[in-house]
Amino acid sequence: MRYVLLICDDETDAPSNEEMAADPVHQAWEADLERRGAEIVGMRLRPVVDATTVTVREGETLVSDGPFAETKDFVGGVVIVDCANLDEAIEIAAGHPYARRGGIEIRPVWE
Repeated sequence: MRYVLLICDDETDAPSNEEMAADPVHQAWEADLERRGAEIVGMRLRPVVDATTVTVREGETLVSDGPFAETKDFVGGVVIVDCANLDEAIEIAAGHPYARRGGIEIRPVWE
């Protein structure tokens, strides 16, 4: 079953890609995924300052800069894991370094 992990964090204190690559916790998480054989696809998102929000109300398309959220934590990346079940997805999310910094929202893929 596939699950999407939405990686949420406060961007003002986010590590660089280089810092993440050198982080032993992140390396251990990637090694755990490989050990499990959990197929993953993932990507880090650009900061929210680069976001554009589109809404349609009464037939009118509204475009605004940035996200439309009243929070300091934003989705900073997504990871799609193909694993056995929700319990395994929870274990995988709990091992992600950002579970200690922000939060990981798990959503099953509607297939």
